[in-house]
Amino acid sequence: MQNIELIRSNRKTIAIEVTKDLRVIVRAPLKVSIKEINRFVGEKSDWIEKSLKKMQERANEAPKGKALSEQDIKLLVTRAKRILPPKVDKYAKIIGVDYNHITIRLQKSRWGSCSGKGNLNFNCLLMRAPEEIIDYVVVHELCHRLEMNHSDRFWAHVEKVIPDYKERRKWLKEHGSELSYM
Repeated sequence: MQNIELIRSNRKTIAIEVTKDLRVIVRAPLKVSIKEINRFVGEKSDWIEKSLKKMQERANEAPKGKALSEQDIKLLVTRAKRILPPKVDKYAKIIGVDYNHITIRLQKSRWGSCSGKGNLNFNCLLMRAPEEIIDYVVVHELCHRLEMNHSDRFWAHVEKVIPDYKERRKWLKEHGSELSYM
């Protein structure tokens, strides 16, 4: 099996991540023993292998076009600053939440995020995605104002606004890497 990177923190549960660059990262609480971590990794070994294979396939299928230029990125940020705030306002009213600041920038691994203080961050590459995908990401982040996790309750909030969120989420997983290329 692959080398595994262990990161300990004040989290409550053990989690495994397979990154685009084919690294396996295990995040674990400070107090969990190495024996328990190894047991957990052993139980998830099939999932790890499957995920590594899937990431390798995605890397092989990744578009070979040229990366976006600095000018392209500036244009995407400008467009996002015009398009995203009205969408956030619209969906915040529908969901019944408030928020603080909206920040837009190029991010390598996230489409959006929501801080505990209600600050929303969005990836400017969203501007290259279809409208319904942009809406999904906006709703996803705003629903974190109700649930700061990805529990069943969180997904139920998302589903109330975007009933086909699973298809949109799947599209983003399958096509997201294409949004960085021309």
